[in-house]
Amino acid sequence: MGSLDPQVIEDLGKGVIQLLSDGTVLRSNNIDFDYPLDKNDGSVLIKDCQYDEKHQLHLRMYKTPSIITSSRKLPIVVFIHGGGFCVGSRAWPSSHNCCMRLATGLNALVVALDYRLAPEHRLPAAMEDAFSAMKWLQDQALSEKVVDDEWFHDVEFDRVFVLGDSSGGNIAHHLAVRLGGGGGFEELAPVRVRGYVLLAPFFGGVARTKSEAGPSEEHLTLAILDSFWRLSLPIGVTRDHPYANPFGPKSPSLEAVSLDPMLVVAGEKELLKDRAKDYARKLKDMGKNIHYVEFEGKEHGFFNNKPSSKAGNEFLQIVGNFMSENSA
Repeated sequence: MGSLDPQVIEDLGKGVIQLLSDGTVLRSNNIDFDYPLDKNDGSVLIKDCQYDEKHQLHLRMYKTPSIITSSRKLPIVVFIHGGGFCVGSRAWPSSHNCCMRLATGLNALVVALDYRLAPEHRLPAAMEDAFSAMKWLQDQALSEKVVDDEWFHDVEFDRVFVLGDSSGGNIAHHLAVRLGGGGGFEELAPVRVRGYVLLAPFFGGVARTKSEAGPSEEHLTLAILDSFWRLSLPIGVTRDHPYANPFGPKSPSLEAVSLDPMLVVAGEKELLKDRAKDYARKLKDMGKNIHYVEFEGKEHGFFNNKPSSKAGNEFLQIVGNFMSENSA
Protein backbone atom coordinates (compact mmCIF):
# COMPACT_ATOMS: atom_id res chain seq x y z
CA MET A 1 0.00 0.00 0.00
CA GLY A 2 1.44 3.41 -1.03
CA SER A 3 2.29 6.20 1.36
CA LEU A 4 -0.45 8.71 2.08
CA ASP A 5 2.13 11.41 2.77
CA PRO A 6 2.34 14.27 0.25
CA GLN A 7 5.00 13.74 -2.43
CA VAL A 8 7.44 16.28 -3.85
CA ILE A 9 6.32 17.13 -7.40
CA GLU A 10 8.63 20.12 -8.02
CA ASP A 11 12.06 20.70 -6.48
CA LEU A 12 14.36 23.55 -7.43
CA GLY A 13 17.23 21.93 -5.53
CA LYS A 14 19.15 22.81 -2.35
CA GLY A 15 15.81 23.06 -0.58
CA VAL A 16 15.21 26.50 -2.08
CA ILE A 17 11.60 25.67 -2.92
CA GLN A 18 9.57 22.47 -3.09
CA LEU A 19 5.97 21.96 -4.20
CA LEU A 20 4.16 18.99 -2.66
CA SER A 21 1.34 16.98 -4.20
CA ASP A 22 -1.17 18.46 -1.74
CA GLY A 23 -0.27 22.01 -2.81
CA THR A 24 1.99 22.75 0.15
CA VAL A 25 4.97 24.96 -0.68
CA LEU A 26 8.18 24.54 1.31
CA ARG A 27 10.73 27.34 1.25
CA SER A 28 14.17 27.29 2.83
CA ASN A 29 15.21 30.09 5.16
CA ASN A 30 18.85 29.03 4.98
CA ILE A 31 19.97 29.68 1.42
CA ASP A 32 23.69 29.43 0.69
CA PHE A 33 24.40 32.49 -1.43
CA ASP A 34 27.45 32.45 -3.69
CA TYR A 35 28.13 36.11 -2.93
CA PRO A 36 28.03 37.92 0.44
CA LEU A 37 26.01 41.02 1.16
CA ASP A 38 28.13 44.10 0.44
CA LYS A 39 28.80 46.23 3.49
CA ASN A 40 27.62 49.82 3.37
CA ASP A 41 30.39 52.27 4.29
CA GLY A 42 27.92 55.14 4.53
CA SER A 43 28.24 56.17 0.90
CA VAL A 44 24.67 54.97 0.23
CA LEU A 45 21.54 55.77 2.21
CA ILE A 46 19.05 52.89 2.55
CA LYS A 47 15.41 52.84 3.62
CA ASP A 48 12.70 50.16 3.57
CA CYS A 49 9.06 51.10 2.98
CA GLN A 50 5.77 49.27 2.67
CA TYR A 51 4.10 50.02 -0.66
CA ASP A 52 1.19 47.57 -0.55
CA GLU A 53 -0.58 47.14 2.78
CA LYS A 54 -3.07 44.56 1.48
CA HIS A 55 -0.36 42.12 0.38
CA GLN A 56 2.27 43.25 2.91
CA LEU A 57 4.77 44.14 0.18
CA HIS A 58 7.84 46.27 0.75
CA LEU A 59 10.47 48.06 -1.29
CA ARG A 60 13.96 49.34 -0.52
CA MET A 61 15.31 52.72 -1.57
CA TYR A 62 18.94 53.61 -2.19
CA LYS A 63 20.57 56.97 -2.83
CA THR A 64 23.84 58.72 -2.24
CA PRO A 65 23.87 61.61 0.25
CA SER A 66 22.80 64.80 -1.52
CA ILE A 67 25.69 66.85 -2.81
CA ILE A 68 24.73 69.94 -4.82
CA THR A 69 26.92 69.66 -7.91
CA SER A 70 24.40 70.76 -10.53
CA SER A 71 20.91 72.16 -10.86
CA ARG A 72 19.58 68.86 -12.23
CA LYS A 73 17.80 66.55 -9.83
CA LEU A 74 18.26 62.77 -9.59
CA PRO A 75 16.51 60.30 -11.89
CA ILE A 76 14.65 57.35 -10.40
CA VAL A 77 15.52 53.76 -11.27
CA VAL A 78 12.84 51.20 -10.38
CA PHE A 79 14.59 47.85 -9.99
CA ILE A 80 12.64 44.58 -10.36
CA HIS A 81 14.59 41.53 -9.19
CA GLY A 82 14.78 38.15 -10.88
CA GLY A 83 14.25 34.61 -9.61
CA GLY A 84 11.92 32.94 -12.10
CA PHE A 85 8.91 34.60 -10.40
CA CYS A 86 9.38 32.05 -7.60
CA VAL A 87 12.32 33.20 -5.48
CA GLY A 88 14.19 36.38 -4.71
CA SER A 89 13.89 39.48 -2.58
CA ARG A 90 15.13 43.05 -2.37
CA ALA A 91 17.27 41.83 0.55
CA TRP A 92 19.09 39.06 -1.33
CA PRO A 93 22.75 39.84 -2.15
CA SER A 94 22.02 39.51 -5.89
CA SER A 95 19.53 42.39 -5.59
CA HIS A 96 20.97 44.46 -2.76
CA ASN A 97 24.54 44.59 -4.07
CA CYS A 98 23.61 45.61 -7.59
CA CYS A 99 21.18 48.26 -6.30
CA MET A 100 23.98 49.76 -4.21
CA ARG A 101 26.07 49.89 -7.38
CA LEU A 102 23.22 51.34 -9.45
CA ALA A 103 22.72 54.14 -6.92
CA THR A 104 26.38 55.20 -6.96
CA GLY A 105 27.13 54.42 -10.60
CA LEU A 106 24.07 56.16 -12.04
CA ASN A 107 23.70 58.82 -9.34
CA ALA A 108 20.04 57.90 -9.04
CA LEU A 109 17.39 57.10 -6.49
CA VAL A 110 16.98 53.34 -6.80
CA VAL A 111 13.65 51.81 -5.76
CA ALA A 112 13.87 48.00 -5.45
CA LEU A 113 10.53 46.29 -5.02
CA ASP A 114 9.48 42.91 -3.73
CA TYR A 115 6.51 41.21 -5.37
CA ARG A 116 4.32 38.21 -4.64
CA LEU A 117 6.03 34.96 -5.53
CA ALA A 118 4.76 31.82 -7.24
CA PRO A 119 3.52 29.17 -6.83
CA GLU A 120 1.59 30.66 -3.90
CA HIS A 121 0.77 33.60 -6.16
CA ARG A 122 0.90 32.67 -9.82
CA LEU A 123 1.14 35.17 -12.65
CA PRO A 124 -0.07 37.85 -13.20
CA ALA A 125 0.35 38.64 -9.46
CA ALA A 126 3.94 39.87 -9.88
CA MET A 127 2.95 42.08 -12.80
CA GLU A 128 0.10 43.61 -10.82
CA ASP A 129 2.50 44.31 -7.94
CA ALA A 130 4.93 46.17 -10.21
CA PHE A 131 2.10 48.47 -11.28
CA SER A 132 1.12 48.96 -7.63
CA ALA A 133 4.69 50.06 -6.88
CA MET A 134 4.44 52.66 -9.65
CA LYS A 135 1.20 53.94 -8.13
CA TRP A 136 2.96 54.16 -4.75
CA LEU A 137 5.64 56.28 -6.43
CA GLN A 138 2.88 58.51 -7.78
CA ASP A 139 1.46 58.89 -4.26
CA GLN A 140 4.85 60.11 -3.03
CA ALA A 141 5.08 62.62 -5.86
CA LEU A 142 1.63 64.00 -5.05
CA SER A 143 2.23 64.19 -1.31
CA GLU A 144 2.23 67.65 0.22
CA LYS A 145 5.31 66.62 2.21
CA VAL A 146 7.41 65.76 -0.86
CA VAL A 147 9.26 69.09 -0.81
CA ASP A 148 10.64 68.39 2.65
CA ASP A 149 11.11 64.63 2.24
CA GLU A 150 14.83 63.79 2.37
CA TRP A 151 14.27 60.93 -0.05
CA PHE A 152 12.28 62.74 -2.71
CA HIS A 153 13.00 66.46 -2.54
CA ASP A 154 15.92 66.15 -4.96
CA VAL A 155 14.51 63.69 -7.51
CA GLU A 156 12.68 64.12 -10.82
CA PHE A 157 9.48 62.10 -10.85
CA ASP A 158 9.15 62.63 -14.59
CA ARG A 159 12.52 60.96 -15.23
CA VAL A 160 11.89 57.36 -14.18
CA PHE A 161 13.56 54.30 -15.69
CA VAL A 162 12.52 50.70 -15.03
CA LEU A 163 15.29 48.08 -14.86
CA GLY A 164 14.16 44.47 -14.71
CA ASP A 165 16.52 41.54 -14.22
CA SER A 166 15.52 38.10 -15.62
CA SER A 167 11.91 37.55 -14.52
CA GLY A 168 12.01 41.22 -13.56
CA GLY A 169 12.76 41.93 -17.23
CA ASN A 170 9.64 40.01 -18.19
CA ILE A 171 7.66 42.07 -15.67
CA ALA A 172 9.19 45.26 -17.09
CA HIS A 173 7.98 44.24 -20.57
CA HIS A 174 4.42 43.76 -19.36
CA LEU A 175 4.57 47.05 -17.46
CA ALA A 176 5.76 48.82 -20.62
CA VAL A 177 2.87 47.36 -22.62
CA ARG A 178 0.36 48.28 -19.91
CA LEU A 179 1.57 51.88 -19.60
CA GLY A 180 2.14 52.35 -23.33
CA GLY A 181 4.04 55.26 -24.87
CA GLY A 182 4.36 58.54 -23.04
CA GLY A 183 5.66 56.88 -19.90
CA GLY A 184 2.22 56.09 -18.55
CA PHE A 185 1.79 59.79 -17.78
CA GLU A 186 -2.00 59.63 -18.10
CA GLU A 187 -2.17 57.05 -15.30
CA LEU A 188 0.82 58.04 -13.22
CA ALA A 189 1.22 61.84 -13.51
CA PRO A 190 3.42 63.49 -12.42
CA VAL A 191 5.46 60.25 -12.65
CA ARG A 192 6.68 59.48 -16.14
CA VAL A 193 8.69 56.48 -17.32
CA ARG A 194 11.34 57.45 -19.87
CA GLY A 195 12.62 53.99 -20.74
CA TYR A 196 13.01 50.33 -19.82
CA VAL A 197 16.12 48.20 -19.37
CA LEU A 198 15.51 44.45 -19.74
CA LEU A 199 18.53 42.56 -18.43
CA ALA A 200 18.42 38.93 -19.62
CA PRO A 201 14.60 38.96 -19.68
CA PHE A 202 12.99 35.64 -18.77
CA PHE A 203 10.79 34.79 -21.74
CA GLY A 204 9.72 31.31 -22.80
CA GLY A 205 8.06 29.26 -25.49
CA VAL A 206 7.19 25.69 -26.34
CA ALA A 207 9.65 25.48 -29.24
CA ARG A 208 13.25 25.46 -28.01
CA THR A 209 15.73 28.07 -29.19
CA LYS A 210 19.31 27.23 -30.17
CA SER A 211 20.71 28.77 -26.97
CA GLU A 212 18.22 26.84 -24.81
CA ALA A 213 19.27 23.61 -26.47
CA GLY A 214 22.93 24.44 -25.86
CA PRO A 215 25.17 23.76 -22.85
CA SER A 216 23.89 24.55 -19.36
CA GLU A 217 25.28 27.52 -17.50
CA GLU A 218 27.24 27.27 -14.26
CA HIS A 219 24.21 28.20 -12.14
CA LEU A 220 21.31 27.72 -14.54
CA THR A 221 19.89 24.79 -16.50
CA LEU A 222 16.98 24.34 -18.88
CA ALA A 223 15.34 22.04 -16.29
CA ILE A 224 15.34 24.88 -13.75
CA LEU A 225 13.84 27.30 -16.27
CA ASP A 226 11.09 24.80 -17.07
CA SER A 227 10.38 24.33 -13.35
CA PHE A 228 10.03 28.07 -12.92
CA TRP A 229 7.42 28.17 -15.69
CA ARG A 230 5.47 25.22 -14.28
CA LEU A 231 5.43 26.89 -10.87
CA SER A 232 4.60 30.43 -12.00
CA LEU A 233 2.24 30.20 -14.99
CA PRO A 234 -1.50 29.69 -14.48
CA ILE A 235 -2.22 25.99 -14.05
CA GLY A 236 -2.91 24.19 -17.31
CA VAL A 237 -1.25 26.61 -19.74
CA THR A 238 1.95 26.17 -21.76
CA ARG A 239 5.10 28.25 -22.14
CA ASP A 240 3.44 29.90 -25.14
CA HIS A 241 1.07 31.75 -22.82
CA PRO A 242 1.34 35.56 -23.27
CA TYR A 243 2.85 35.90 -19.78
CA ALA A 244 5.81 33.84 -20.99
CA ASN A 245 5.94 34.36 -24.74
CA PRO A 246 5.24 37.89 -26.05
CA PHE A 247 5.05 36.47 -29.57
CA GLY A 248 3.20 33.23 -28.88
CA PRO A 249 0.33 32.00 -31.07
CA LYS A 250 -2.27 33.52 -28.74
CA SER A 251 -0.30 36.59 -27.63
CA PRO A 252 -1.82 39.97 -28.54
CA SER A 253 0.00 41.71 -31.38
CA LEU A 254 2.39 44.44 -30.30
CA GLU A 255 2.40 46.06 -33.74
CA ALA A 256 0.01 48.86 -32.80
CA VAL A 257 1.19 49.21 -29.18
CA SER A 258 3.10 52.39 -28.45
CA LEU A 259 6.19 51.60 -26.37
CA ASP A 260 8.76 53.81 -24.68
CA PRO A 261 12.46 53.28 -25.48
CA MET A 262 13.93 49.93 -24.47
CA LEU A 263 17.42 48.56 -23.89
CA VAL A 264 17.71 44.77 -23.95
CA VAL A 265 20.91 43.19 -22.60
CA ALA A 266 22.02 39.55 -22.54
CA GLY A 267 25.18 37.51 -22.07
CA GLU A 268 26.57 35.58 -25.03
CA LYS A 269 26.46 32.27 -23.14
CA GLU A 270 23.01 32.65 -21.60
CA LEU A 271 20.33 30.04 -22.16
CA LEU A 272 17.91 32.96 -22.54
CA LYS A 273 20.05 34.85 -25.05
CA ASP A 274 18.16 33.88 -28.21
CA ARG A 275 14.79 34.83 -26.74
CA ALA A 276 16.12 38.25 -25.67
CA LYS A 277 17.72 38.82 -29.05
CA ASP A 278 14.61 37.68 -30.93
CA TYR A 279 12.41 39.90 -28.75
CA ALA A 280 14.51 42.95 -29.58
CA ARG A 281 14.67 42.10 -33.30
CA LYS A 282 10.92 41.63 -33.66
CA LEU A 283 10.11 44.87 -31.87
CA LYS A 284 12.70 46.72 -33.92
CA ASP A 285 11.13 45.33 -37.11
CA MET A 286 7.84 46.84 -35.87
CA GLY A 287 9.52 50.23 -35.69
CA LYS A 288 9.93 50.36 -31.91
CA ASN A 289 12.78 52.29 -30.30
CA ILE A 290 14.78 49.34 -28.99
CA HIS A 291 18.48 48.56 -28.73
CA TYR A 292 20.10 45.17 -28.09
CA VAL A 293 23.51 44.67 -26.44
CA GLU A 294 25.25 41.33 -25.96
CA PHE A 295 28.12 40.76 -23.53
CA GLU A 296 30.75 38.43 -24.92
CA GLY A 297 31.39 35.27 -22.90
CA LYS A 298 28.96 36.17 -20.11
CA GLU A 299 26.31 33.99 -18.46
CA HIS A 300 23.09 34.78 -16.62
CA GLY A 301 23.57 37.10 -13.64
CA PHE A 302 26.86 38.62 -14.77
CA PHE A 303 25.85 42.05 -13.42
CA ASN A 304 23.79 41.35 -10.31
CA ASN A 305 26.27 38.73 -9.04
CA LYS A 306 29.35 40.89 -9.73
CA PRO A 307 28.20 44.48 -10.15
CA SER A 308 31.67 45.97 -9.66
CA SER A 309 33.39 43.75 -12.24
CA LYS A 310 34.68 45.05 -15.56
CA ALA A 311 31.53 43.82 -17.30
CA GLY A 312 29.41 45.32 -14.52
CA ASN A 313 31.04 48.71 -15.00
CA GLU A 314 30.52 48.48 -18.75
CA PHE A 315 26.86 47.63 -18.22
CA LEU A 316 26.46 50.66 -15.97
CA GLN A 317 28.01 52.90 -18.60
CA ILE A 318 25.63 51.57 -21.27
CA VAL A 319 22.63 52.07 -18.99
CA GLY A 320 23.84 55.56 -18.07
CA ASN A 321 24.12 56.50 -21.74
CA PHE A 322 20.65 55.09 -22.41
CA MET A 323 19.23 57.19 -19.59
CA SER A 324 20.96 60.34 -20.81
CA GLU A 325 19.69 59.81 -24.35
CA ASN A 326 16.11 59.44 -23.14
CA SER A 327 15.92 62.09 -20.44
CA ALA A 328 14.87 65.02 -22.61
